[in-house]
Amino acid sequence: MKRVAILISGGGSNMVALVESMTGDHPARAVLVASNDPGAGGLAKARAMGIATAAVDHRPFGRDRAAFEAALLEPILAARPDILCLAGFMRVLTPGLVQRFAGRMLNIHPSLLPKYPGLHTHQRALDAGDAEAGCTVHEVTADLDAGPILGQARVPVLPGDSADTLAARVLAAEHRLYPAVLRRFAEGDRNPVLLD
Repeated sequence: MKRVAILISGGGSNMVALVESMTGDHPARAVLVASNDPGAGGLAKARAMGIATAAVDHRPFGRDRAAFEAALLEPILAARPDILCLAGFMRVLTPGLVQRFAGRMLNIHPSLLPKYPGLHTHQRALDAGDAEAGCTVHEVTADLDAGPILGQARVPVLPGDSADTLAARVLAAEHRLYPAVLRRFAEGDRNPVLLD
């Protein structure tokens, strides 16, 4: 059984989708939900689902990312995860931490990578006049949003869409895609999951 740690910064809706998927004959189980924000709504949701939680506030560390990560690593390493899932974790990780979990860290991004790495993905898709948007699960590497793609889900851009309406439809697709990719990844299969 693979042990999964999930990192969040906010409400944790993708984390909930992942945890809810890891039941029955699923080859993985969540062992920790950690956040850089002690007030993140997802922490209470994780506790309610019986998952251990940890919070390390990044703010007292200022620009010292290495010191923040050293503190965050303590509960992560104590949980002995086989797989680390970033699920709305809004901190850029140092190459040192990424290297430590090389080949074992996943992230979900709200665009069809390689389009629109970084922030404001939905507005950028609308501004470009794209006919479709979506989300991508990828392996985390030292280059932001550039690791090997493990899955994508496509969502049509509808007439009159705003960044918010598009984001809501993409988020629903994320909740389908990330659990599907995690299951396949935990089984040792890196072939991409493609959803429409």
